[in-house]
Amino acid sequence: MSGAIQDLTDLLARLPGVGKRTAQRLVLHLLRSPAAYARQLGAAIGAIQDVVCPCSLCRNLTETDPCPICTDPRRDETRICVVATVPDLWAIEESGVFRGQYHVLHGLLAPLNGIGPDDLHIELLRERVAGGNVSEVIVATRPSVEGEATALLISQTLSECDVRITRIASGIPHGGELEYADRMTLNRALTDRRDM
Repeated sequence: MSGAIQDLTDLLARLPGVGKRTAQRLVLHLLRSPAAYARQLGAAIGAIQDVVCPCSLCRNLTETDPCPICTDPRRDETRICVVATVPDLWAIEESGVFRGQYHVLHGLLAPLNGIGPDDLHIELLRERVAGGNVSEVIVATRPSVEGEATALLISQTLSECDVRITRIASGIPHGGELEYADRMTLNRALTDRRDM
C-alpha cells in the first residue's frame, strides 16, 4: 500500500468497531467515490471538534449551548433521565417514550479504569436537582456492575434532595425466552415485577 492509503487505513482502523479490513474497505470506497464527497467528509471530520461541545446543563453533545433539548419549552422539566452516554440518550429519544430532560454522565463508575465520581459530573446533576423544580430522576444506566455502582452513587448523592429517584426496569426482553435468560436477568425480572 502507498503512504496515503496506508496512513488513512491506519487512522480509520483506530475508530471503535473498525478493524484493518473494514478500514481498507472504507479507503477503497472513498477512492471510488466522487472527490467532492471525500472533501466534504474530510471537512466535516475536521470541523466536528470545533463546533460540537457538551451542553453546560445536561452534558449532551451539541452545537448550541444550552442544547436544543434543554431549551425546548415542550419538554417536562420536572423529570431528568440520567444516561451513561450520548448514544443512550439518542436511543431513548428515538423511542419517543420520554419527553423530559437528560443528564449525560459520559461514562460509568469504574475505579479500576480511573473513572471516579468527579469524572461523571454527578455534582452538576445534584445542583440541577437542588436548584430547580425536579420531582423525579430516572437512572437509566445499564444493568452491570459499573451501571449498578453508578446508580447507587447517584442515589446517595441525591439522597438529601427532595426528589423521587427511580431506576429503569430490566429483565426479560419482549419476545425473549426464559430458558435462554441468564441468572442475573431472571433475578431482575422477578425482583422488578409489577402488578397486573
